[in-house]
Amino acid sequence: MSHNQQKSSHQRVQMTAVQLTSSPDPQENLATLRQLFADLPEARPQLVVLPEACLCFGAGDKHQRQLAEVPGEGPMQDGLAALARDFGIWLVAGTIPLVARPDSDKFSAASLVFNPIGECVARYDKVSMFDVEVADNTRTYRESASTLPGTEVVTVETEFGTLGLAVCYDVRFPELFRALRLQGADILVLPSAFTQVTGAAHWQVLTRARAIEEQCILVAGTQVGEHANGRCTYGHGLVIDGWGAIQACVETASPGLATASVDISELQKIRRDIPVVNHFSSSKKVFHEQ
Repeated sequence: MSHNQQKSSHQRVQMTAVQLTSSPDPQENLATLRQLFADLPEARPQLVVLPEACLCFGAGDKHQRQLAEVPGEGPMQDGLAALARDFGIWLVAGTIPLVARPDSDKFSAASLVFNPIGECVARYDKVSMFDVEVADNTRTYRESASTLPGTEVVTVETEFGTLGLAVCYDVRFPELFRALRLQGADILVLPSAFTQVTGAAHWQVLTRARAIEEQCILVAGTQVGEHANGRCTYGHGLVIDGWGAIQACVETASPGLATASVDISELQKIRRDIPVVNHFSSSKKVFHEQ
């Protein structure tokens, strides 16, 4: 699924990854974001990517379901739209709980894209459920018990390039990122809440690999620190260019911004010099026959 807007000739775009220690209170988190956004660079256009569970983290799945909003209405969506409009930014707000079905006790983990006038122009529901065992305080994670997985690959066009939407655990599935690239993605956006254990081992390797493989810019907002439920997240919000070089990273274990001015046109040279998508198209028949 794609959502189209007319592109223009913007070359350099400010890319910002937001790092938070979100609480269970959406209004408190919206206030924190407004304070952080006062430090955004003045450059426009600007893409800002929030972490996974940006407006509600650490209160448990039952609370998330209670907070879940109907798509298109509710104080969380209104607050995010106001941030995009007030600061004149493209805002990737992932994720917030949305009602999946009125008769279901599960919710959708939705990443929403708002344009600079505050319109919600795209929605991606997280596809890959985090059902794993981790050697930390939480130990067992069963996201599928409360969350209904998404079923669509989502891109959205902006005036500076096409965004490809993914969330956190999705980063371990390169097939999704190849599908995004084949659907025209230039910039991969990855709201995340990696655990400290898996983040320390794999975060930069995985995010750089996805940027390199797909020859796309990658912007990843992150959760960091210890949350209300005792869960500990890794942080390290990132901006990575299409060559896989880290252009900005939040190195502190506290809320902050990783921001860089990135030349979108550099992707053209990378893709021309090493045309992996063309080579993939010619060889995928062999891969699929094995």
